[in-house]
Formats: sequence, C-alpha cells, structure tokens
Amino acid sequence: MNVKRTLLQGWEYLRHEPRKIVLFGVLLVSLYMMLFGDFGILKRLQMEAEYRQLLQEEQRTQAVLHDNALRIKNARNPDSIEKAAREKYNFRKPGETLFLIVSPSE
Repeated sequence: MNVKRTLLQGWEYLRHEPRKIVLFGVLLVSLYMMLFGDFGILKRLQMEAEYRQLLQEEQRTQAVLHDNALRIKNARNPDSIEKAAREKYNFRKPGETLFLIVSPSE
C-alpha cells in the first residue's frame, strides 16, 4: 500500500511539474556527454596520456637518430671503423684476448 501511494505521489508530481523533469533529463544528458562523449573529459585525459607517451617515444627516436648521424659522420675515420667492428662484431687483433660481458637484460 505504501509503494502504491508513493508511485501515485510521483505521478502527480510529474503531471504538475513536467518542465522540471525535462530540465533534469537535459541536465543528465549534458553531464553524460561532458564526461563520456567524443569531446568529453575522459576522452581528453586519454588523449593527453597518449600525447605524453608519443613525446617520450619521439625523444628516444631523436636520440637514436642523433647517434646514427654521428656514426655516419665518423664512418670514414679508421678508428671509428675499428671501434664499431670490435663492439658490434667482437673482432680482435691477433694475440689479443677477448672478454665478453653480457648484461642480464640481454
């Protein structure tokens, strides 16, 4: 009986105050769009996090490019050729002993 009376009171309120209900509905839809829509706050936070990640990746790529540019610049220098051969290909001179140190991350 109590539930029936509450429902009837709610129905009477809706009949007498339809503008408030429409306004409340518009407010709810607007709030939903501000939070979860294509131009909402959550989408913006996600895009900013992706932007920061891309900036870090760009910085790493620029560092690699800079190192490669220096390596290319010094490619004709015999000392740099020898250094690259020793580091990358583990070359050694006759009579030398080669020690390889492997880090745990490799």
